[in-house]
Amino acid sequence: MSEASYAVGIDLGTTHCAVSYVDLDLSEGETVAQHVLPIPQVVAPGTIEDRALLPSFLYLPGQGELAEGDLTLPWDAAPAYGVGEIARALGQKTPIRVVSSAKSWLCHGAVDRLAPILPPHAPEEVQKVSPLTASILYLEHLRDAWNAKHPDAPLDEQDVVITVPASFDPAARELTAEAAREAGLEQFVLLEEPQAALYSWIQGTDGAWRERVSVGDVILVVDVGGGTTDLSLMVVAEREGSLALQRVAVGDHILLGGDNMDLALAVKVRTKIEAEGDRQLDAWQLGALTHACRAAKETLLGDASVELVPIVVPSRGRKLVGGSIKSELTRAEVEELLVEGFFPRVASDARPAARPRGALTQLGLPYAQDAAITRHLAAFLTRQLGAAAEVEGFTPRQPEGATFLHPTAILFNGGVFESKLLEARVTAQIGAWLEADGGAPARVLEGARLDLAVARGAAYYGYVRRGRGVRIRGGTVRSYYVGVEAAMPAVPGMAPPISAICVAPFGMEEGTRAEPAPQELGLVVGEPVSFRFFGSSVRRDDQVGTFLERWRDDELEELPEIQATLPAEGRTVGDVVPVRLAAAVTEVGVLELEAIPRAGAERWKVELDVRAGDQG
Repeated sequence: MSEASYAVGIDLGTTHCAVSYVDLDLSEGETVAQHVLPIPQVVAPGTIEDRALLPSFLYLPGQGELAEGDLTLPWDAAPAYGVGEIARALGQKTPIRVVSSAKSWLCHGAVDRLAPILPPHAPEEVQKVSPLTASILYLEHLRDAWNAKHPDAPLDEQDVVITVPASFDPAARELTAEAAREAGLEQFVLLEEPQAALYSWIQGTDGAWRERVSVGDVILVVDVGGGTTDLSLMVVAEREGSLALQRVAVGDHILLGGDNMDLALAVKVRTKIEAEGDRQLDAWQLGALTHACRAAKETLLGDASVELVPIVVPSRGRKLVGGSIKSELTRAEVEELLVEGFFPRVASDARPAARPRGALTQLGLPYAQDAAITRHLAAFLTRQLGAAAEVEGFTPRQPEGATFLHPTAILFNGGVFESKLLEARVTAQIGAWLEADGGAPARVLEGARLDLAVARGAAYYGYVRRGRGVRIRGGTVRSYYVGVEAAMPAVPGMAPPISAICVAPFGMEEGTRAEPAPQELGLVVGEPVSFRFFGSSVRRDDQVGTFLERWRDDELEELPEIQATLPAEGRTVGDVVPVRLAAAVTEVGVLELEAIPRAGAERWKVELDVRAGDQG
């Protein structure tokens, strides 16, 4: 590693970004000098303030819409876009020009994530940007904010840790790494957000974490942010006489979070408005209403003294003030809708509901069909019943015959849980499941400020990577497989069956390489080819070379294809070369494959191609 002065953690969030850092020269052992970066941003036209959070919003102004100097930043006199608080504020008035949830689009494999598709459904006159470009712009703003505060220690010379959802697939991780490189960062690694939250909790105990957990603890991290719900399980084991932490399970990538709640509140307010008269809100006004409800929700859940927030929906006509539509949102309405709608009381054997879908749908994000986070949580714990069974040095505590994996401790993360009411509901629900299953109640690990925990934990991880603290063992969140097409005679109407070979086992550590799979396969060279790619979060015992002819739908999930054109190396284009496959996990957590021929010194590296094949 280079002689960096700081370990910097960047939370590149769906609704907010944050930066924390550890002064490496002033930190020693478990005594850590940690800070949060104040991020300069335009908060109103011509007004700049330092804020701990940078809202993940990008505003695309129309020609002549803003006056000269309205978006000026300390490092840029005339930005082309508004980033942060000003983008969120302007988006409430003109939602067709604001980009939000870029992070969710970045992991959506059914769209071209390098194409200008955001804001979705905006009219032709609105200039659009790609999900990758939006991510780059957020990172560039954070980079420039850092460099303005630390001119003698530019960000590209520090040890940077960027967080991603634990459920991000390899393509989404590579796209995040691509955004970082395009923003001028080279010395960085990626870290899962739930692990970052746990690192933040560890750092916040000032070394007392060993007194608050013990061997046999199962820590459930419930992370509900602006756009996603992430569920992870960590266990506490004993190794060489010391406590060790290991991540054993990660849930699916669930597009369900604060954005869904904002829309639900907007629909409720729209119903009130339309019930009070003959006014009908169109899609444009519903978008503006959703942004207004987001701000109202944050006020009502963040300030116990506020019981009511006025809501104003802009008119579509020229008479903006007189034509505006007014309503209100109360604390009681917010609490009832969010608690009962998103965290209903359910049994431990509940499963997310799947409603019948229409044959045609607008192209958009693959949101979860069931808004009940408690049902997703019940399904996750049941599916992971045996997740900790083979962990070295771990002694399970749950009773014999348990029907789901019993957490003994819960760590909440994500802005949604700034509301203690929602935290209490989830705690009570898990407690009811445990009691009914013969288990002991789970305790809550009290943490720091939730909206900063991921950034703080990422910075602390950067410090830990230098061997100065406790490290959570993790590795890949899935076992990974490559699909192999059977060689068979052509049969009308029948596609050749696909088998799957494991190339990377569950938990494979970053910076390591697996042994080649023993099977010899035929590799087409000299022309574009596609590798079908699968992942499993439940088949933890599969090793390199495990061959699957069949599998259940809940065992393997097909991931975005890997696209590659492998050089012919003196062979004829289209030749089939006998090879074996070896997998490696890079330092930033991206999976790579290497094809090794039977004879010769050639090596074909099969990397995730983020510039093609994103149409799904």
